[in-house]
Amino acid sequence: MTTARSDAVTPGRGRVAVPCLVAGFGLALSLPPWGFWILAFPSAALLWWRLAGLRPRTRLWAGWLAGLGCYVPGLLFARAFTLAGAVVLIALEALFVAVGCLAVPRGPMVARALAFPAAMVLAEAARQTWPFGGLPIGGVFLGQADGPLLGVARLGGPLALTAIVYVGGVGVGALADVGSRIWREARDARRADSTQGTPSTPGPTPIVTAAPDPTSTPATRPVRSVAGIGTSVAVASVAVVALVGTGIVAAHAPDGGPSIGTVTAAAVQGGGARGFRKSQIDPAVVLGAAVAATDGLARRTAGRPLDLVLWPEDVVSLDQPLDGTPEEAALGALATRLGSTLVVGVTETVSSTAFRNEVVAFGPDGRITDRYEKVHRVPFGEYVPYRSFFAHLGNLSAVPLDAIPGTGSGLLRTPAGPLGAMISYEVFYADRGRSPVRAGAQILIVPTNTSSYATAQVPTQEIAASEVQAVQQGRDLLQAAPTGYSAWITNRGTLMARSVLGARQVVPATMERRDGLTLYVRWGDAPVLSLALLALAAGWLVALGVPGRQRGLSASSPLPDPSRTSYS
Repeated sequence: MTTARSDAVTPGRGRVAVPCLVAGFGLALSLPPWGFWILAFPSAALLWWRLAGLRPRTRLWAGWLAGLGCYVPGLLFARAFTLAGAVVLIALEALFVAVGCLAVPRGPMVARALAFPAAMVLAEAARQTWPFGGLPIGGVFLGQADGPLLGVARLGGPLALTAIVYVGGVGVGALADVGSRIWREARDARRADSTQGTPSTPGPTPIVTAAPDPTSTPATRPVRSVAGIGTSVAVASVAVVALVGTGIVAAHAPDGGPSIGTVTAAAVQGGGARGFRKSQIDPAVVLGAAVAATDGLARRTAGRPLDLVLWPEDVVSLDQPLDGTPEEAALGALATRLGSTLVVGVTETVSSTAFRNEVVAFGPDGRITDRYEKVHRVPFGEYVPYRSFFAHLGNLSAVPLDAIPGTGSGLLRTPAGPLGAMISYEVFYADRGRSPVRAGAQILIVPTNTSSYATAQVPTQEIAASEVQAVQQGRDLLQAAPTGYSAWITNRGTLMARSVLGARQVVPATMERRDGLTLYVRWGDAPVLSLALLALAAGWLVALGVPGRQRGLSASSPLPDPSRTSYS
């Protein structure tokens, strides 16, 4: 008796789950704080290979497992706020990978090679946008901040870096398929040689027989094998050429232009214990630490005033607006004593339900020259969306007030020059750096506060985000945090100096002013998104153009085809 089999590959659950979890975990390890950037490529290759021939439902499940493998360690920091919330967050973020994998057709290889990077780029674009403004933290592009292809960011920002990870994965996967096919051919040839001339042993007729298959006869198998290897070689070659070519183009692409002047600067880090929320620390202690660190700076630079002194985010916390307060007078006097532009992070309570998070620039004459109010707020950190609804699901006392969203570009006009400000969480969003640069910023600043995180995971990812921002915008960047990391990064992504977590420290910098525009500043995400949509559509057109029986398997899938075996 012969049992009909589906034309789709349906491996056991373990043969799907294990490779997908391993692939996701490898992507996580490519991120800071682990920083094994090169693991992103074989990990992406493993996921691409595993999707071959899977039914839609299985692709969705496989992608979700890969997302869990990536985001369980990649977003582990969220458990510090609420374990239940962290579980929901990780499960939701993994769904973006799941949908991306669902959008990849079963085969053939060329179809998957076109669609896989495109689908993952589009999934990452959606993840960085929705819900509540998106969550770029944990994105695979951050792992490439310390890799040789960081320059690709100046072509297409985080999405371009995401694309090269998955294009590289396709290349590695196709090369592995070539090696696998050659090894199998050699193995089969050895088996054939060893059985030639060996008399068969009498016995009962086997009950497993090969079903007739006009596409797989002794005469056609060598042709199919050669065709499969040829396809794999072609896919690998195109992927590698695209990867290397993009890297070369990026290395010579506009990077912000030549220096038009220098700015002597320092990022002030007051230091202190980590792992405590703002409500658990006396604001006077934070302010006192910043003042003490700045006093030490003033003594070291006596007679040689710096152009710019940067304080961290919300180092000045007020229960009223800054204007006309003793704190405003004290900060103005400090700027005058330093002889520098002093940029300070300030939070102001404006009502029983709202506050402002802003940076205020004081000129050397002690007067406020400009200010910028944070635009991209942290959901469930600086405000609670749909507060009345979520109040029924958990305790919201840790976020008693909602930050008022700002509307500015981020440009600060100061005596030290036009500065582009991104406050903390905003550094993960490419548009928050692009906006002030398009408005005329010549240097980027990132006043931030990651003191509530006990581990180095978020601070190291923030440094990676700052490196990507510096490259994609073509600007030197200065970052200041109360307990670290504070850093100076060049427009080419070189980390010139970084503080020690928890230490009282000042990071000095001599920064170059630039007014040129990178391709990313000019065009934003539109070119990468357009190419991704075209590649995804092309992949599906190729897949739908394959005759029905062959859609279930990749033309070069290393997995066996169960449809060619019947059981009596």
